[in-house]
Amino acid sequence: QHTQRVRHIQAQVREWKNEGSKRYMCTGRPGWLTVSLRVGKYKKTHKNIMINLMDVLEVDSERQIVRVEPLVSMGQLTAHLNPMGWTIPVVPELDDLTVGGLIMGTGIESSSHIYGLFQHTCVAYELVLADGSLVRCSPTENSDLFYAVPWSCGTLGFLVAAEIKMIPAKKYVKIHYEPVRGLQKICEKFTEESKKKENSFVEGLLYSLDEAVIMTGVLTDEAEQSKINRIGNYYKPWFFKHVEKYLKADRTGIEYIPSRHYYHRHTRSIFWELQDIIPFGNNPIFRYLFGWMVPPKISLLKLTQGETIRKLYEQHHVVQDMLVPMKSLEKSIQTFHIDLNVYPLWLCPFILPNNPGMVHPKGDEAELYVDIGAYGEPKRKQFEARASMRQMEKFVRSVHGFQMLYADCYMTREEFWDMFDGSLYHKLREQMNCKDAFPEVYDKICKSARH
Repeated sequence: QHTQRVRHIQAQVREWKNEGSKRYMCTGRPGWLTVSLRVGKYKKTHKNIMINLMDVLEVDSERQIVRVEPLVSMGQLTAHLNPMGWTIPVVPELDDLTVGGLIMGTGIESSSHIYGLFQHTCVAYELVLADGSLVRCSPTENSDLFYAVPWSCGTLGFLVAAEIKMIPAKKYVKIHYEPVRGLQKICEKFTEESKKKENSFVEGLLYSLDEAVIMTGVLTDEAEQSKINRIGNYYKPWFFKHVEKYLKADRTGIEYIPSRHYYHRHTRSIFWELQDIIPFGNNPIFRYLFGWMVPPKISLLKLTQGETIRKLYEQHHVVQDMLVPMKSLEKSIQTFHIDLNVYPLWLCPFILPNNPGMVHPKGDEAELYVDIGAYGEPKRKQFEARASMRQMEKFVRSVHGFQMLYADCYMTREEFWDMFDGSLYHKLREQMNCKDAFPEVYDKICKSARH
């Protein structure tokens, strides 16, 4: 069936060519279905290519590879692989994130200090190009295309399959919670833990400028029964509130969390976004009676919100992930504090290899980076979405960092290509005649390009 579906996509592309290639193409998946808060206007003006690819195709235990279609979600993939004794090295948090979105955009998890971003765990992609041909690319075949696909947001071709590495799954994550006070101490401790390969997972939650809980986890099959915490059960406290207890009590702690619960630990509260949507959502009575109903699907919230609410959200709410070198962590947190003042802040380390493509470190060596996630209502008095975010983006460019492209981006075209390395991307767009077929990535995602 996969082959038939791919042929159908190729036929649609050829039909677009025969019609004279008048409009850009994009996938026909409605904008409200994506996990990004942005609603792309381009869906209405571009030719929609229907892509109905949502199956796990094969699990190859010998090669330790799983081959999947692009609309397979993280929830679906872990549910499929775990009973077989496998998982993938980087399982981005929210259940609804899709493989296609994590490759064409990006994805990260607290295991990224070992494995890199989601794209770095992929070994091959299959794409339908602007001329309707089907191409497979990997580090050894069509390697330019392989390295150019991540972060390209579907502007080089349509992803129809991906091969992802697998690792053996274990039952539990043994997690160690450690409250740390003082910004310098927090940064030192976080950097030190991120460099340790024996930590399967490293994550930090910053509750104020100088208070954080740093968590390290190890995969294991053994657990002390009395310390098992099935954090994913609907009646359990939200994970970030549970972590905060260690800070308030000023004590360290150890727990065993079933690994699937761990992978999706922030899903029920959408990190901490749900406290703005359902302020009483963490109340024990609400959790016991109605906890099974949350979280609401982000797609449902987007489908049902009016334009006024959306504009209010845009002006008074921030959802941003900035990827900065670990050595700039302290300076970055201070900048976030001054420009946004949003807490908690999410800290997630990752190793960035020096591969070709849009995102790589400044030097020739792989470098340790950190994702700082700011989600919520900025408490800064003079917060003004456009001005404040432009200030942040400028800072991130100055330390050779990157902005995740699912979020609102206010950069000019020059600033955007100053942040990202467009050399390989532009070369391939030229070579593969993408100019008439797909918009440039900047035009697809940036605020100033979408009127």
